Amino acid sequence: MTKTVTEEHSFQAAADIAHISEVMGRMRLLIGRRVISRTLVDNLAPSLEISHLDALRAMNRIDGEVTVGAIADVMRLDPSRGSRLVAELVTQGLLRRDASQADGRRSIVVRTELGDQLMAQVDATKRRLLASMLDGWSEEELNVFAGLFDKFVSKFEETYPNEKAGSPSAARILTTA
Repeated sequence: MTKTVTEEHSFQAAADIAHISEVMGRMRLLIGRRVISRTLVDNLAPSLEISHLDALRAMNRIDGEVTVGAIADVMRLDPSRGSRLVAELVTQGLLRRDASQADGRRSIVVRTELGDQLMAQVDATKRRLLASMLDGWSEEELNVFAGLFDKFVSKFEETYPNEKAGSPSAARILTTA
């Protein structure tokens, strides 16, 4: 039976975990600065804020009808902040409100053609930026990294579904480690 990293830490596994932790710290600084998103906003949509792109992207992660509340939930925002973001995007012509087909009393949010065009440009530009960072990697390295990165982020999402650091899940992990 193969033991997992959490079952038994060899010296090398402990060193690898420490290295991953250090690299995550460097990545956190880059993510905190929103380097890629700032580049996208500056070059493609200077009238928008990064949070606007986040809201447009969040729509892709919603199953079923997209509502203001669902966008706020996915973004882990207060509903009033989600409502303001959507209103700003409607004003910019990137979203429109429609009546729900399931319940005509409910309002849903739909990307406009302009919104779809912007997101297509954002996706293409983001992929070009990532491709430039991954230039020189072999197909095998890209394939392995893509699978492992997805596995890592999926475990993160599973561990912290809608919680902040310091939450009961985080405390459980720290006290059982």
